[in-house]
Amino acid sequence: MEPKNEKELVALARADGIGRFSAGAIVHRHDGDEILLLRRRSDDTSYPGAESLPSGGVEPGEGILEGLARELREEIGRTGPLPLDPFAVWFDYVSRSGVRKRQFTFALPHDGAAVVLSEEHTDFRWIPAHRFGDSDLTPQVKAAVREWVGT
Repeated sequence: MEPKNEKELVALARADGIGRFSAGAIVHRHDGDEILLLRRRSDDTSYPGAESLPSGGVEPGEGILEGLARELREEIGRTGPLPLDPFAVWFDYVSRSGVRKRQFTFALPHDGAAVVLSEEHTDFRWIPAHRFGDSDLTPQVKAAVREWVGT
């Protein structure tokens, strides 16, 4: 079954025994030719100094898209509606605290606004989408980007 909406994504995750979520976005520009990567602080507790997509945990009681909007606001200063591409991919992982989680990754066209980083990140770059393999994204995030690049 291919999920059609957020409610179905959550239902599938819960059926797999997963109750905690995170959400991220492949923010892209120039018709998908470039994607945004963030550089985590070197003293960060989660993947210090590594590149990442804008992403983070969905708070209890918060919807996946609501959590995604909050994370985008916090991490890159993005506000406003989320005109997501018809794309969603997910992977499961175990958090630092030992909780099994599912990360949902969506694709979002960049709205042209300046990228305003949070204190969690030190830098960002736009890279050609087909060169994501040259980044130090985690293997799971690379797989999500690979799937998007192939769409």
